[in-house]
Amino acid sequence: KFSLYQDLSVEENLRFFASVFDTTLQANYDQIKDIYEQLAPFKNRKAGALSGGMKQKLGLCCALIHKPKVLFLDEPTTGVDPISRKEFWDVLKRLSEDGISVLVSTPYMDEARLCDRIGLIFHGGMLAVDTPDRLIRKHDKKLVAFRARDMYRLLRDIREEPGVYSCFTFGDSL
Repeated sequence: KFSLYQDLSVEENLRFFASVFDTTLQANYDQIKDIYEQLAPFKNRKAGALSGGMKQKLGLCCALIHKPKVLFLDEPTTGVDPISRKEFWDVLKRLSEDGISVLVSTPYMDEARLCDRIGLIFHGGMLAVDTPDRLIRKHDKKLVAFRARDMYRLLRDIREEPGVYSCFTFGDSL
């Protein structure tokens, strides 16, 4: 859920969050410049009227306005179009290179592979923590995806097959 003030404009949200952290938009402009330039044409638009990708970029700007040492992001690209998703991860990479520790939760393995380290969580427990390449090499179970017209029946049938470790819905696949 979008957590900024929907009835404030892009500019008003940024100025508000800067004031909360006793700074200004100008003082830390270098931190948000790349993202802000994409938001600038919409600076007077109410945050609630932005697209999903623009809302995420505004949220990131507001989170970065005070130059944090650590940035926690919970599924930041869920519901965001593919182009905005790529742009978002380009920004996260730059932030990491600038010395900001970025912790991200994501259901997308293609995004997780962009991280330096991955922690896999299953039923609330930590299964493994390692680099993406080492985790992939260590994975001894075959991962496959299935689709069918009757997904519920397929799910039930697959779960009954011997040798199946786990089967669950993921988007439009099992």
